[in-house]
Amino acid sequence: MSLSYREVAEIMKIIDASSLDEVILEVDGAKLVVRRGGASANGAASPRPAAEAATTSPTTAPSAPASTTPTKVASKASDDADVSGETIRAPMVGTFYRSPSPDEPPFVEVGSKVSVGDALCLIEVMKLYTTIESTVEGTVRAILAEDATLVEFDQPLFVIE
Repeated sequence: MSLSYREVAEIMKIIDASSLDEVILEVDGAKLVVRRGGASANGAASPRPAAEAATTSPTTAPSAPASTTPTKVASKASDDADVSGETIRAPMVGTFYRSPSPDEPPFVEVGSKVSVGDALCLIEVMKLYTTIESTVEGTVRAILAEDATLVEFDQPLFVIE
């Protein structure tokens, strides 16, 4: 039995609501370690990986998570212009990164044309980097999360028209 992203997200919500600083869960060979504060076991913050390190663990990789299904939305962009289209949502709780590494350009910008399967961002959960791909074809109309910030499960990340 492996843990799905949805199960990991639910576990993260429960831990977030508790006062625990660390939880270690082992299920049939899959090990989930959660520590508050984003520090590694030795107390140092983890560096961001290069693009080739952006992979999912075979023990937790799901087939297409339901939360990445696009939904219709009308929201405000940072320039206060009305933006509507399909919303790409976070399939898990984690740190949102717009680029594969700090010294590389973002995967997409507002106005970028994307196809189904194009990389939009990375989400890091406990040193596991997952590439979030577009589920629709179109133009990026809004980027709704700030680079290197924590995003919640099902939080809107992009609007694609």
